[in-house]
Amino acid sequence: MPHLALPLLMLLLLAGCQEQAPAPSTDTEPRWVRTATLTANAAATLSLTGVLRARYETPQAFRVSGRIATRHVDAGQAVRQGEVLFTLDPSDLEEALAAARAELAAAEASLAVAEADLARDRQLLEKDYLSRQAFERAELGVREATTRRDAARARVAQARNALEYSTLRAEADGVLIEVSGEPGQVVGVGQAVARLAQEGPREVEVNFPAQSRPPETGELLLGERQIPLTRREVAGAADPASRTWRARYRLEGPLEERGLGDIVEARFPLADGEAAGQFRVPVAALDERGDGAQLWRIVEGQAQPLAVSVARITREHARVSGEGLEAGQAVISLGTHLLTPGMAVRPLEEKGTP
Repeated sequence: MPHLALPLLMLLLLAGCQEQAPAPSTDTEPRWVRTATLTANAAATLSLTGVLRARYETPQAFRVSGRIATRHVDAGQAVRQGEVLFTLDPSDLEEALAAARAELAAAEASLAVAEADLARDRQLLEKDYLSRQAFERAELGVREATTRRDAARARVAQARNALEYSTLRAEADGVLIEVSGEPGQVVGVGQAVARLAQEGPREVEVNFPAQSRPPETGELLLGERQIPLTRREVAGAADPASRTWRARYRLEGPLEERGLGDIVEARFPLADGEAAGQFRVPVAALDERGDGAQLWRIVEGQAQPLAVSVARITREHARVSGEGLEAGQAVISLGTHLLTPGMAVRPLEEKGTP
């Protein structure tokens, strides 16, 4: 009997191990996801927001340095040409003018003495009591005194102008869109203390995406009214921070109901190359967890990422482009931040396109 106990014990141990082994997982059901179809960019236009600007926005600055004594204006105030904006403490400038006038008086006195000496030397020369060389020296003395007097007059004019420059006046009619100077502040020559938006033509400043070059024309949208726009200038390089092109457009029509700095909507035609290959998707379909934006497709029941370039984003939709995109193609439109490559997914029944 002992020779039968060992095989029986081995059978019992094998049966116990089979009972304790975990059952294989049956949780292999794919995750349900909502999808949306890519819509081709049928309208070859680009709508962007812009800022209403004046054609000429001029910094207002003193032409002399000093300490600001008074401030007469505030931001947003309309001013007329010649209206006083700021004044500087004139003490030092008044002293400089007084010193220049004193130098002029001394120079005029020296010139009078030199002219009197020349007149006396001329009489002596006529009577042969003075040499020709001495007379010529007297003539040179008059010329030198005259030059000194002229230089002193110029310094007086400069000092007088500097005193006038201590009062900063508006150089044109317009609106002060920025005022930074304050009484007691010491400013240098050319340091802006205000910015004046001059009356006259108005423009719209728009920042275009890096991949879209600003077109020649466009239109400003004001409800049911459209005002034609003509491009005046484009920045020489894209902004390194925002990667956008700054452009200025002239308004080819009157604009009275809007103020400077207002945000406006403008529409521009796209070039054929820019309009082609762009598709509209819901914003929620974009996944920006990686190095760039991407969409998720369903390939053989699995979620797979697809890198895209974003041309424009609104509150609800985004315009994208990229290789492998086709009109009518289904992409996952919700919960993309939870997806991983190769995850098993199953699309819900679509209820409409974006």
